[in-house]
Amino acid sequence: MKIKCTSLLMCLALTFSLSTHAQLKTPQGSQKAKVSQVVGISHVTIKYSRPSVNNREIWGKLVPYGMNNLGFGTAKESPWRAGANENTTIEFSDDAVVEGKAIKAGKYGFHIIVRADDNATLIFSKNNTSWGSYFYEPSEDALRVDIKTKAVAHTELLTYDFIAVDANSTLAVLNWEKKQFPFKIEFSVPDIVLASFRDEFRGQQGFQRQNYETAANYALNNGGDLDEALGWIDGAIAGKFYSEKNFNNLQIKSKILEKLNRKAEADTLMDEAMDYATIFQVHQYGRTLIANGEIDKAMAIFKMNAKNNKNTWPVHYGLARGYSAQGDYKKAKSHLELALNNAPNEGSKSRVQENITKLENGQDIN
Repeated sequence: MKIKCTSLLMCLALTFSLSTHAQLKTPQGSQKAKVSQVVGISHVTIKYSRPSVNNREIWGKLVPYGMNNLGFGTAKESPWRAGANENTTIEFSDDAVVEGKAIKAGKYGFHIIVRADDNATLIFSKNNTSWGSYFYEPSEDALRVDIKTKAVAHTELLTYDFIAVDANSTLAVLNWEKKQFPFKIEFSVPDIVLASFRDEFRGQQGFQRQNYETAANYALNNGGDLDEALGWIDGAIAGKFYSEKNFNNLQIKSKILEKLNRKAEADTLMDEAMDYATIFQVHQYGRTLIANGEIDKAMAIFKMNAKNNKNTWPVHYGLARGYSAQGDYKKAKSHLELALNNAPNEGSKSRVQENITKLENGQDIN
């Protein structure tokens, strides 16, 4: 394609514009990387560049100890950039706690003050767009935390990782050369999850019965507001266009009532729930009663299941568990033998046979 220029000045201007805006991409010496970890429904994401050791002396030499004037930029004293090239950044999707100290949701520039005595200070800066630590400004700190570093096996490429995770926290580490910088990140997972339910119920998710059952059950089992949970489950049961009474939501409501010390109402509701229960739901409810120490009530449930569903799997299995819980291993074994005959597959038969062996050895099968 030919470009027609009306003047030499215009041609020069156009040439300069094209040359400054059409730069080719070339590989960086320290390649970029990203790692992420989910905790509950929250995300932690670290973006960084990965220098190599490359036979260099790292600590106290390439990475000087303490704060230093790097001879460039506006910073009078700078920490280590905790990587190479641009800011290393760490982003929290929700409010978090790092090494016991609170930090707001957001994206932060990540820096480290490395010390010779195996101590270090992690810095989370509100400035996440600068190049390295050359423009570091202490007044922009969102959080500082002190940690202990650890000696580890040689790591040639600087590496961030999440080496442990549980229901509410993760352990992030930076490994390079033979040093590790570990820091624990925690989230108030139940609070975050419940807040997300409230927000999502204002949209399309608020038109589905199952979502209210899920939310009520989560609140019940994770320290949520039981009155709020009761409102959610009541809506799932009746009064809304999406409502439908079933065993699942009646059982959830019963558990909420019991936790609210309204046991008589809870028991009445579970009696009603039996009218909506499948064979397997009744069986599982009986097992729950055994686990709660309500053995006589469990036995009554298993007998009801057997009466309403004669010789159907797993009614004899349920009776066997009930008699075993009462200590009558002989009757329990006789029902297991009947269960063995109508077990639906080899896996079920194998589990029944294992329990027969337990009873023969004088062991409870619950």
